[in-house]
Amino acid sequence: MTLIATSRERGIATLTLDSPANRNALSAALVGELRDALADCAGDDTVRAVVLTHTGSTFCAGADLTAPSDPEAFVGLMREIVALPKPVVARVTGHVRAGGLGLLAACDIAVAGEASSFALTESRLGLAPAVISLTLLPRVDRTAANRYYLTGERFDAAEAARIGLVTVAAEDVEKGLAPVLDGLRRASPQGLAASKELVTATVLRSFDQYAEDLIARSAALFASDEAREGMTAFLERRDPAWVR
Repeated sequence: MTLIATSRERGIATLTLDSPANRNALSAALVGELRDALADCAGDDTVRAVVLTHTGSTFCAGADLTAPSDPEAFVGLMREIVALPKPVVARVTGHVRAGGLGLLAACDIAVAGEASSFALTESRLGLAPAVISLTLLPRVDRTAANRYYLTGERFDAAEAARIGLVTVAAEDVEKGLAPVLDGLRRASPQGLAASKELVTATVLRSFDQYAEDLIARSAALFASDEAREGMTAFLERRDPAWVR
């Protein structure tokens, strides 16, 4: 069963995360299929831009705690989105959690609907938003990052737009998306690639400089006793031992 549904319309390739049973969590299988789908788009001259969206009420729940992706593979996925010579636009009508925010922040433009919600829940599991900082910190207001990295609070689409995580918070996602896609269809392939390269150059340099260290940090946290307690408590739907 495929976890990524694909379609094409007037130069726009839509890649749909289609694993609602686990809330489109970042399993090894989903990450692998999404990387393959992006590679297909990169090699298809008829594709002007990519829309990344989802089925179900959740865009992405973060890491799949039962069948997690290798951190290097997930970092590779985020880097491929940033480096893709075609714009990637996130269309979000549901919840985004933890590593899902790193996936979202790798996209060039994001349009989120009123039903969307966002949270960096890693600290509540004994973890930290380590590798996803590669895409989040260049994009999100630093004061907001301080708050949401530490507290794990949930926030809505309007707040996500205020802090720079999403581009547009829209009552009607399709109406919010329409002028973006129209603009991308009017742009030349060369113009899009060259313009994207300008705005992603610093982010790509940070991948080259910091990715290896952040992958190691993430692995160490996941292997810790505290994280095991946090993830077990999450799966058992109880508070972890440190909650007071």
